Amino acid sequence: MQYRVSQPGEVIGGGGRVLNLLDLSDVYMTFFLPTAVVGSVAMGTEVRLILDAASMYAIPASVSFVADVAQFTPKSVETADEREKLMFRLRASIPADLLKKHILQVKTGLPGVAYVRLDQAKPWPPYLRAMLPE
Repeated sequence: MQYRVSQPGEVIGGGGRVLNLLDLSDVYMTFFLPTAVVGSVAMGTEVRLILDAASMYAIPASVSFVADVAQFTPKSVETADEREKLMFRLRASIPADLLKKHILQVKTGLPGVAYVRLDQAKPWPPYLRAMLPE
């Protein structure tokens, strides 16, 4: 439970909210990439998440969603320059087993940065190798 919307003893109407629940087995970060990059990102591509509140950790995740249309739509007549400005929404999901292992530290809504490894043949730089609390 994230928080209680209605307090004990309150009268609420039909369909009224009582609790705000979170599913901590499905935690992800939404981020945006330009058209020139998003075409080379496949489902399952490795991602590292660095949260502002825990910048000493590099959290492993993977791409679980890529929008089928750009989030920022230009005018109906597009030039090549305008198309380069299009941004697509992606989602990087943290594996459920990792969330379960660290369930007491899991928070939602925290800002951070997502790093996508576009060349799978190259290793992550040292600061982006998976580092988690013990």
